[in-house]
Amino acid sequence: MDNAVATALIESTWDGSITPSLIDYIRIPNKSPAFDPDWKANGHMDDAVALIANWCRANALDDMSLEVIQLEGRTPLIYIDVPGVGQDCVVLYGHLDKQPEMVGWHEGLGPWSPVLDGDRLYGRGGADDGYSAFASLTAIRAVRAAGGQHARCVVIIEACEESGSFDLPHYIDYLQDRIGTPSLVVCLDSGCGNYDQLWCTTSLRGIVAGNLEVRVLDEGVHSGDASGIVPSSFRILRQLLDRIDDSTTGSVLVDALQVEIPSQRLRQAEV
Repeated sequence: MDNAVATALIESTWDGSITPSLIDYIRIPNKSPAFDPDWKANGHMDDAVALIANWCRANALDDMSLEVIQLEGRTPLIYIDVPGVGQDCVVLYGHLDKQPEMVGWHEGLGPWSPVLDGDRLYGRGGADDGYSAFASLTAIRAVRAAGGQHARCVVIIEACEESGSFDLPHYIDYLQDRIGTPSLVVCLDSGCGNYDQLWCTTSLRGIVAGNLEVRVLDEGVHSGDASGIVPSSFRILRQLLDRIDDSTTGSVLVDALQVEIPSQRLRQAEV
């Protein structure tokens, strides 16, 4: 494979086509459903899907297929299938929905106002995770242009990740026969420590989220009357949490939540 050819294609595509498209994408306030309950009526998600899908069609490989799928009551999903060599399958995953505006933007910057300063593009969603579809398709094109070969590639771009991906399992079930059994899933939704090397997130810690309420009274009472009689809700809460988490060491105390760490992960952490 000719690396120079691949690099030239990637750089020309990124500067000439992807960056302008990301600028247009940042302008779309397509917040994830958890932050925009009226996302369907507002139409921003459909605008973002159309922008990315149209770019992919304009930069399509001759033998690839692209479909925008929307199950009833679900956010849309972009499904791209690129044939390859052999029977193997690689899934490339990303998402196009965005986090809300939040605060703390520097003067002159904002979530929906893209600013390109040198080689840095500011605005909501460009890195998390609007680039993923562009990068996936460009990488496959670069491999072919440079004379390389690849397995069959399936690109999945969902629109619900920032809300917990509650729509994604429904699409995976719907598409399972078409996807097949991939040997590798590349999730383009992580980070990097610098621009000098390729960074890969090989494992993640799980998370359990919930709402815990401790109620000891039906109405407020004066501390002078109730102190020492009414139990402390904070102390009860602390005791409950101490059953599952060691507050001194951070160790998880529930055996069912433990997993054996592969030896190669331990070696990677030592590097």
